[in-house]
Amino acid sequence: MSAKRVLVIDDEKNMRHMLSVMLGKADYEVETAADGMEGLERMESAPFDFILCDIRMPRMDGMDLLRKAKEKFPDRTFIMMSAYGNLESAVEAMKEGAYDYVSKPFKTDEILLTLRKAEERERLKAENLRLQDRIKRLEERYAFGEIVTDSEAMARVLDLVHTVADHKTTVLLTGESGTGKELVARAIHSSGARGGGPLISINCGGIPESLLESELFGYRKGAFTDAVRDKPGLFEEANGGTIFLDEIGELPLSLQVKLLRVLQEEEITALGATGPTTIDVRVIAATARDLREEMQAGRFREDLFYRIHVMSIHLPPLRERRGDIALLTDHFIERFNRKLKKHAQGVSTEAMSALARHDWPGNVRELENVLERAVLLTRERWIGLDDLPSSLTADVKDRSGGVPADCLSIKQATKRLERELIQKALELTGGNRSQASRILEISRPVLLSKIREYGLE
Repeated sequence: MSAKRVLVIDDEKNMRHMLSVMLGKADYEVETAADGMEGLERMESAPFDFILCDIRMPRMDGMDLLRKAKEKFPDRTFIMMSAYGNLESAVEAMKEGAYDYVSKPFKTDEILLTLRKAEERERLKAENLRLQDRIKRLEERYAFGEIVTDSEAMARVLDLVHTVADHKTTVLLTGESGTGKELVARAIHSSGARGGGPLISINCGGIPESLLESELFGYRKGAFTDAVRDKPGLFEEANGGTIFLDEIGELPLSLQVKLLRVLQEEEITALGATGPTTIDVRVIAATARDLREEMQAGRFREDLFYRIHVMSIHLPPLRERRGDIALLTDHFIERFNRKLKKHAQGVSTEAMSALARHDWPGNVRELENVLERAVLLTRERWIGLDDLPSSLTADVKDRSGGVPADCLSIKQATKRLERELIQKALELTGGNRSQASRILEISRPVLLSKIREYGLE
């Protein structure tokens, strides 16, 4: 660590000399100035960590220097000194931005103690700024809305989310079931200009066809036997905001025509209404089906496909973003600890290995369910293999560890096993060393040292 630089400004030559010698012995780099004007010139020509400044000086006194220097160098730390000290001058110095005030004559350790306190304050300020910056970078890197990720594939998804958020462009989200399409829809809505409006979600495959039209477009009193009052549809409820049409591939052909008209004309006609109603709704659609195959099979209209396919965002399955598994695991454990009032601290190395190796056909939703079950079942601080479903743990329990039968050296076997575990953790996380260290339950510096030791760079 480089020595801290101190500028001593005092019109007394003996005081400058005494402070230079004393501070030099305490490993500070010291420069001196005979008055405020000279001190200001030195500050403009070189950086200083601390300025020890007398108040009573010719040409420019300490208070004038403090006012001028604080304008040019607001981050510098000023400690004022005076043989004519009183409470009023100390208060004035503090108001002008001084860190502390020392009355002459002072003891050697008094100045040193004041400087050490100032150093500690600056260290804490710097650490606080670093932490704030780290939190900001982590938030930008790992989370967007409720999306938790550290993968390049999902980073591209989030870039597209940022791009489309402020525009009314229709978005089609594709990907396997459980990949988080609804979370992405929420992120698009909440981070854009429509974030203050409503977000209405509907699963197009979860409502009978006979009811779906009235749910989407509403009805007027008397439209059918049970219509005893007007009921607004979901498009009306979403006016000024966003409607999320999940599993749009299951929308009946008869309603596909009406949805196309909504997208083209920006108006809806409720059942029993005498005319259309203009709406201002952004549409985000999602599907786990291949809509091009659905078109070829005659189950999805081509004109509707191209209308909703203005911007397409594909969400990768969890098996293609394995580096996120450890991150998501921590996220879900924290959530379910709160929900279930449990105190699980994490997962064991063996359990993490099982989670990292699983193919996750149900994607993030499956991982979420597995971890809710594990947090509920575990009686230990760390979730183990026995807390996971047997379908995830069978191959982990059967592995022998890969140590050759002819190896009788515990030291050599330990090193061989340690190297294999590190190599597997790096493979499972796509080379993400922070995630690998978490899986291995060692610190990142230790992991980096082991990587160099075993030639795994």
